[in-house]
Amino acid sequence: MDISIHSTFLPQTDPEASLAFYRDILGFEVRNDVAYGGMRWITVGPVGQPGTSIVLTPPAITPGLTDDERRTITEMMAKGTYAMIILATKDLDSTFERIQATGAEVIQEPTAQPYGVRDCAFRDPAGNHVRINEVR
Repeated sequence: MDISIHSTFLPQTDPEASLAFYRDILGFEVRNDVAYGGMRWITVGPVGQPGTSIVLTPPAITPGLTDDERRTITEMMAKGTYAMIILATKDLDSTFERIQATGAEVIQEPTAQPYGVRDCAFRDPAGNHVRINEVR
């Protein structure tokens, strides 16, 4: 089989703030920006990796969700427990310093984890957990 990761979805509550984080802070390129029904879907991805994208999507729009489920999703996003993405870089310390300097919310400074990964973590404007692993 030849299977690859094409895209993943992360919820966003403020399209402009999310765009500023992923484009301006992380350096991703904008691949698509679609407005429909008062909502906005923004597709971003790392430069040089056109086959891998993140779709920043309005939260809790999936048909069939109850109002209680939507409230739960909103509450989990606010706590930073709903969604996570793990990114990677060769220079973790420099990347951490650059992102921290923008005022992004730091969850964890660069740390050698007991399971063999060195990483750091931030929250994006919607509360999503963004971890960055160091690639050796």
